[in-house]
Amino acid sequence: MTLFIRCLTASDKQQSLLAAARSYRNSQKNAYLFSADASQFKCIPGSPFTYWINDHIRQIFLQHPKFETANRVAKQGIATADDFRFLRAWWEVSDYRNKWKSFAKGGGFSPMYSDLDLVVNWDNDGSEIKEFRDEHGKTRSRPQNLDYSLRRGITWSLRPSKDGSFRAMPENTIFSIMGSAAFVEGDLYGDLMCLLAICNTKIFNTLISLLSSRGGEGSNQTKTYDVGCLSNTPIPLLPAHVQVRLADLANEAYRIQRRLCSYSELDHSFVLPEPLASRIYGPVNFQLSYQNVALNINNFVNELYGIKDSEIIDGEIGSELEQPELYDPADLDEDNQTSCEPQDQLVSWAVGVSFGRFDWRLANGTREPPADPNPFDPLPSKSPGMLPYDAAPFHTQKGILVDDQGHSEDLTRLVEEVMARVEVPVPENVRSQLQRDFFTFHLQRYSKSRRKAPIYWPLTTISGSYTIWIYYPSLTSQTLYTAINDFVEPKLKRVDSYITELRGKGTARSREEEKQFEGWQSFELELTELRDLLLKLAPSYRPNQDDGVQINAAPLWPMFRHKPWQKVLKDTWTKLEKGEYDWANLAMNYWPERVQEKCKTDKSLAIAHGLQHLYMEPEAQTKKARGRKKTGGEV
Repeated sequence: MTLFIRCLTASDKQQSLLAAARSYRNSQKNAYLFSADASQFKCIPGSPFTYWINDHIRQIFLQHPKFETANRVAKQGIATADDFRFLRAWWEVSDYRNKWKSFAKGGGFSPMYSDLDLVVNWDNDGSEIKEFRDEHGKTRSRPQNLDYSLRRGITWSLRPSKDGSFRAMPENTIFSIMGSAAFVEGDLYGDLMCLLAICNTKIFNTLISLLSSRGGEGSNQTKTYDVGCLSNTPIPLLPAHVQVRLADLANEAYRIQRRLCSYSELDHSFVLPEPLASRIYGPVNFQLSYQNVALNINNFVNELYGIKDSEIIDGEIGSELEQPELYDPADLDEDNQTSCEPQDQLVSWAVGVSFGRFDWRLANGTREPPADPNPFDPLPSKSPGMLPYDAAPFHTQKGILVDDQGHSEDLTRLVEEVMARVEVPVPENVRSQLQRDFFTFHLQRYSKSRRKAPIYWPLTTISGSYTIWIYYPSLTSQTLYTAINDFVEPKLKRVDSYITELRGKGTARSREEEKQFEGWQSFELELTELRDLLLKLAPSYRPNQDDGVQINAAPLWPMFRHKPWQKVLKDTWTKLEKGEYDWANLAMNYWPERVQEKCKTDKSLAIAHGLQHLYMEPEAQTKKARGRKKTGGEV
């Protein structure tokens, strides 16, 4: 037997090491002392240096079959090599589920269920990605294991932030390197749900951690759950009655997790914001409910592996293991750290209702939410909380609202009406919140997986005194003209009438009227500047939602007053001008000759624009034949 001292979790490692040494000399027990037969390390594939676990845990690798068998397989997914080009947030595109497919790309800690907020360009079976090559003709992307594409399965994060969390992967999904996937023969629901239950247990995460980078030692950040680790992790044999019970428990845990996510308006499961959701679900402690189910699953799976409460698992006593965790929203996306206060959630939802995005009837009970889907059903193009295609909106509009008190399309008035209609207190500061804070909150909230994709665009005068709100999903080549003709020009006429009336008073204007006169004149100049800029941009502006929010908003960057967002858009426009995003429809619109010329030598670019006929295959280079090496004896 060999003695080991493990002080990785100690706060004072020096003192802990000395104390462990003293305990050994005095034949005393110590939490940091371990003895192990090094020959037993070979029980685990790769013989990791797992001295802190007992022999029984190691023997599990010999007693149970590996995950990858004749009817189970784990596969690594594709790499696009240019996510900004080929990926979008699902709310950015209009042809979702046809040209664009759901995309599994890992994510934060969220066991059982986690929404897929990205979609990938999979038009013509991903031909644009498959033909993405460098100037030497070498493939930049990595389109691999495509035979498994669009199947139902289980996905997880390559590098978990905590324990690994395995999620149901719906049909019609493309999986990636960072979000690999596992499949079962026949894509059977029961088999997949059983695996989902087992893979989210503490013992399974302990076993796979022993195979991951550094054998699970040190910080959790060092873990890498690649397909090789999963394939070699043992899975117990499951009798039929056990499969049924495990699948039922997994389904229950999945429903709880999904129900919690239904508070987020970005999620495919969204129904209502949290302050209103209790009207449908009642008061529910999701954390407690999930823990109860997860503990049942853990206990059940421990028995299948032959684990007892007193077993040492991952350096901890089994009976002292932490409670199973529900997901923490802050873990899911490092760029989405905005807080969601109840008022912020309500205002954001009410803005969506005003634009015809969300269905207010769910909040007053006149429409029932649809039943929960099968965990592996393809993701819908609309969440349950969104307005159905055949339903009348709360307010009929043209995808444009305005910050203009007294106007029939005034966004503040509509937000207040929505909140009053669903009988929640209307804050006194709605207008100031929409003017000062809302877009910052909205931009942060709609930034996911490193994509910034706000859908409510404030086009504003230089002082912020007048704002036109554009709804991105309704954006067309006529939107700017509509903004000019229906909003800016009528406003200018009203302002001109106020100025004319005050000018007519001449020297009889009071001091207060003089201030108003100067104010209206300044406002008129700002409105004129906004109108002229819109008139300049409108004739050539041809947005296409396949390009995504950032590309489509780039030509309008001078009218956004949020400085960080304006900078992003200005930089994007500069790159468009330089030809860095010539795959975009917008680039073809502004610089067609340049883009068409590139299509002659770039097949992926030609496919992007439907100009394959322009592409010319390069001539095959013949290799020079090697001659025989002359020897000294040759004449």
